[in-house]
Amino acid sequence: MISLRILTGGVISAALLIISGCSTLNVQPTQQLDTAEQSISSLAALSKQSPASRELDIQTWHTNSGTKVLFMKAPELPMFDLRLTFAAGSSKDQNILGLANLTNAMLNEGSGQLDADAIAARFEDLGAQFSSGSYRDMAVVSLRSLTDPQLSEPALELFSSITAQPSFPTDSLARIKNQLLAGFEYQKQDPGKLASLTLFKQLYGSHPYANPSVGTAETVPMISRKQLQDFHRTYYTAENAQIALVGDLTLAQAQAISEKVTARLPRGTTAAKTVNPIARSASQTHIEFPSTQTQIFLAQLAVKRGDPDYPALFLGNQIFGGGGFGTRLMEEVREKRGLTYGIYSSFSPMQAAGPFMISVKTRAQLSQATLEFIQELLRDYIANGPTQSELDRAKRESLGSFPLSAASNASIVGQMAAIGFYDMPLTWLNDFMQDLQKLTVTDVHEAFKRHLNPDQLIIVTAGPTVKQNPLPNPVDRTEVTQPMERQH
Repeated sequence: MISLRILTGGVISAALLIISGCSTLNVQPTQQLDTAEQSISSLAALSKQSPASRELDIQTWHTNSGTKVLFMKAPELPMFDLRLTFAAGSSKDQNILGLANLTNAMLNEGSGQLDADAIAARFEDLGAQFSSGSYRDMAVVSLRSLTDPQLSEPALELFSSITAQPSFPTDSLARIKNQLLAGFEYQKQDPGKLASLTLFKQLYGSHPYANPSVGTAETVPMISRKQLQDFHRTYYTAENAQIALVGDLTLAQAQAISEKVTARLPRGTTAAKTVNPIARSASQTHIEFPSTQTQIFLAQLAVKRGDPDYPALFLGNQIFGGGGFGTRLMEEVREKRGLTYGIYSSFSPMQAAGPFMISVKTRAQLSQATLEFIQELLRDYIANGPTQSELDRAKRESLGSFPLSAASNASIVGQMAAIGFYDMPLTWLNDFMQDLQKLTVTDVHEAFKRHLNPDQLIIVTAGPTVKQNPLPNPVDRTEVTQPMERQH
């Protein structure tokens, strides 16, 4: 049994934990105040209090079929969330792009004598929810059910049937293919989507991550029912699965559920892990598109799951462009110069190296100046790192918002599924927060220098070719807001 202490800080975190039915909050009471000004002061005071905590006790075992299980008891509500994760994402498509996505989408279209309508009606009658999804690394199927055996047992039976024995009806296959083809046509009208597809091709070359998870207009129509069956038989196996289970269950009940769900799955082997991509040379690609704005992406390969530098990269990115308002990118590009409504940066660790990416949309006439300015900001950040005050603020904000990842059973089961799939320590959530608190300016600076090179960026833009204007001068927002402040 592993005990994780999830720290909660701030009014929003506390409120969401209360809504989710958590009863172990240690939130300090606040004095009731009469005026709006006093109320706002009280919220500021509350945000500075020591974070509350919630204990997460994770237990793990393997089923008789060889499936790893992570379970956490959560008795606050009479329900449970189950997530079954398979190493069956689009990285396993090989040359049949879209096969993993289509297989996953077809699971609840039929099983035995039941068609899609009958399956949906039965889940609704039982008060249960089924969902599924396919991504680059993984495919997931999830069930939320009440714990009353009269409802949970038939819900689990139906869930097990459609996961292990889908019928892949031909009429549903044709319908879903048509839906995907309509989506591909819509993508042609979205410069952001076109730029994103091109970006991943430029980043990953011949690596599986280069391909869109949903496939293409050329490959999807060619996928056959037999290929779906073969893919399911190969990858939707007990040995290639992980279970995350959270809810109002005893250990014995959780063990029985995991055995029931995995016993009917095909037997097979664990899928090979995705190989690491080879970094490609810097490049810049422009997609001509008739619009008033230009979409800009800057990216490079950066980090995979489990890298010891990830806490430092995460915290540093919260300062640079991942933390919303107050980041360097938002302050310099939006607030001071009005070049965009929003600009963001992110690290996306996956089983193999995932990208660091900056995304912004700006007026076409300012696209070149904006691009060059962003490159200057990144170059300066990699060269000099954050300030101590930026680091301290980012720590407070991250430690206050990170508990939202454990604010409900659904969010907890998602975190546990990732821990199981990527074979991370069961204490990962707690370790991550402790690592954040220990980080220094030097730690963050060195991590960025190790993983990012401003001269190796893959750049993709999508928009019209128009005459370019120079970068506008920054606006001193302190002077703009000062008269208003004096009125108070």
